[in-house]
Amino acid sequence: MEHSNPLLAEITTHHRFITIGEIMLRLTPPNYDKIRVTTSFEASYGGSEANIALALANLGVDSTFFTVVPNNSLGKSAVRMLRSNDVHCTPVILSTPAQTPTHRLGTYYLETGYGIRASKVTYDRKNSAITEFDFDTIDLKALLSEYTWLHLSGITPALAPNCKKLVMDSLKVAKEKGMTVSFDGNFRSTLWSWEEARDYCTLCLPYVDVLLGIEPYHLWRDEADHTKGDVKDGIPLQPSYGQQEEIFHAFLSRYPNLKCIARHVRYAHSGSENSLKAYMWYEGHTFESKLFTFNILDRVGGGDAFASGLIYAMIHDYRPMDMINFAVASSALKHTIHGDANITDDVATIQNLMNMNYDIKR
Repeated sequence: MEHSNPLLAEITTHHRFITIGEIMLRLTPPNYDKIRVTTSFEASYGGSEANIALALANLGVDSTFFTVVPNNSLGKSAVRMLRSNDVHCTPVILSTPAQTPTHRLGTYYLETGYGIRASKVTYDRKNSAITEFDFDTIDLKALLSEYTWLHLSGITPALAPNCKKLVMDSLKVAKEKGMTVSFDGNFRSTLWSWEEARDYCTLCLPYVDVLLGIEPYHLWRDEADHTKGDVKDGIPLQPSYGQQEEIFHAFLSRYPNLKCIARHVRYAHSGSENSLKAYMWYEGHTFESKLFTFNILDRVGGGDAFASGLIYAMIHDYRPMDMINFAVASSALKHTIHGDANITDDVATIQNLMNMNYDIKR
């Protein structure tokens, strides 16, 4: 009997999606406790690229994740979670101690904020399996041969030199194959410096079609004289439409390969209440989304939910305003869901939120 995924039976897009990155064990004290006083932890799994694969798979997109995890109970459990959410894991490598000597799955601890107390993340991911694996043993052309869309982020190259090479090599292969490439800079200050991140992520821009976020990248006013500063210098975290459009045009003038640039803007009223909206450049125009205000159950993964929402809307040929509103609604909805990923298996739920329809569905 041939096995198949019934969720993909009515697939309406030709795209096959793959993403590459690290998946980690997440440990969270229950009931908004702090680590120093808790006596138990809730265990789950997450990571930026994995979150996007999970969200898209739950929405019915043919979605694959490539990573390296140790061949032990933790690594197998992470793969099991991905597979239980219909993410294809055939390329995942279960490494041996010979391949990854420290032989560990990365871990992070999350203290969930409440009210005026912000959430806090503590990483324990050094020498995880993905950072020790020799990716020169992988045929990237074969790995990417069956896919049409590749997603990468700035987190993975921050992990180790082998991961830097993996991301750049993957970008080049995807470009050669004519794949659509999306990239999210996703700066993490605990992994590398701001300048290191800008130096590397700027090198990625010529290979990118869909850019998520406007940092960390160099966008010099004068390439010959860096003392004149960056175009983005002085732009507030909550820019006006005109300020954002100016930055979009600066990116496009230097990287005409970009087909779409999108970024969400957060307004943090407290640790428990935020608002989100987004800007997007697409097909010659800058679009501004609706503003969504919501209470937060779990903030981690909000940016990944925005990315997955935009990717879903793009591959299903939504109208531009619907694309950006669907992306922001996806992120807002994720803030009401425990765990890293936007595990929502009903597109209509996001569409109703996008249209600000809050009525009970029954």
